[in-house]
Amino acid sequence: MKKSIKIATLLALLILLFSCNNTKKDKDSTTIQNKASLSAKDILGNSDYLAISYGGYRERTRDVQPTITELKEDMKILSAMGIKVLRTYNVHFDQAANLLKAIKELKAENTDFEMYVMLGIWIDCKNAFNWENGELDHTKESKRNPVEIKKAVELAKQYPDIVKILAVGNEAMVRWATSYYVQPWIILKWVNHLQNLKTNGELPADLWITSSDDFASWGGGDASYHTEDLEKLATAVDYISMHTYPYHNSHYNPQFWKVPENEENLSDKEKIDSAMLRALNFAKKQYDSVSNYMKSIGVNKPIHIGETGWASTSNGHYGKNGSRATDEYKQGLYYKHMRDWTNSENISCFYFEAFDEQWKDRENPLGSENHFGLINLKSEAKYPIWDLVDEGIFEGLTRDGKPITKTFNGNIDELMKNVYVPNTDYPR
Repeated sequence: MKKSIKIATLLALLILLFSCNNTKKDKDSTTIQNKASLSAKDILGNSDYLAISYGGYRERTRDVQPTITELKEDMKILSAMGIKVLRTYNVHFDQAANLLKAIKELKAENTDFEMYVMLGIWIDCKNAFNWENGELDHTKESKRNPVEIKKAVELAKQYPDIVKILAVGNEAMVRWATSYYVQPWIILKWVNHLQNLKTNGELPADLWITSSDDFASWGGGDASYHTEDLEKLATAVDYISMHTYPYHNSHYNPQFWKVPENEENLSDKEKIDSAMLRALNFAKKQYDSVSNYMKSIGVNKPIHIGETGWASTSNGHYGKNGSRATDEYKQGLYYKHMRDWTNSENISCFYFEAFDEQWKDRENPLGSENHFGLINLKSEAKYPIWDLVDEGIFEGLTRDGKPITKTFNGNIDELMKNVYVPNTDYPR
């Protein structure tokens, strides 16, 4: 009798264990299915899906590509920060394909891992960057553009659960991009091509197509951009991806940056804090200018920020002898202000950028373009995310073999020694 009870009990435990395992498998399967079904529409404007611009390059040249191991290392760091959407810039280097592979491997290792990609497609004009021999021609396109488009389509097909957005061009229409900009009809041509692939079933129907460009290119500035082709483009994309940079405008359009007369008696810190609120308002005004233009042409689509950021180091226009916009304290305020505003308004903000990259101004290590990252090349978290180090979210994570620590050893007094009141009175 006792033996029968023991056998019955054992059978009951086995059934319960089997049932629990099946329940867990069903739950995991449902979770994976739910994540796989998420579209750009679900992700963009969702504050649970923080976005950031990402390159991951460590060296002074892009001839040295980040490895799969390095990319996975970065993904774990960004995931710990709450980042779930990345923006890349081109597919003609291995970085983009390897990034998607790295994310796929991380998802296979951990079903809870979640990361999506806005895949950038580099577009430029004929003879841009001397890739072809001949005179620069902004009315024609590079022979590389179709190759770039083809590769992006291949990657979107290969990784439909990761690639949720294709962005045709990066600041490719704004005329101050003198070395490569194109006419809007070129961007429109490729956006229509990709939309047709969706219609024909060659690309997922819920894959969103856009172009990521300066606010002026989206009609928010000079009226010379208000063209028929731009109107057609605004109609063709699934959403507007606009850039705004109060940082650069502290030199080029410094009216907002000048300390107003009614603040001259404030302390230096109060002047700086106030200036960063004006920087936020500058970004808001550029966003509103694009929104107003879109409404004026009858386009009612989501508008998200494809790029904005603030550098922590500069020996040029934005440094001590220039606008004095550059330091980690101001970077921290801008990051917080932008996240607070965009999250509250359901605007995705692809903050520029995750990590410092030194290839961008390789001949000038102190050039601002090398220092927009939230984490530097010494694996130090800059002031904007010191609080995340304090919270221990980077515990057990490393970058290039180094744990994530704080810049200035976390000493705010040392940091503030490099912080200056905004300046507009200098030779230009």
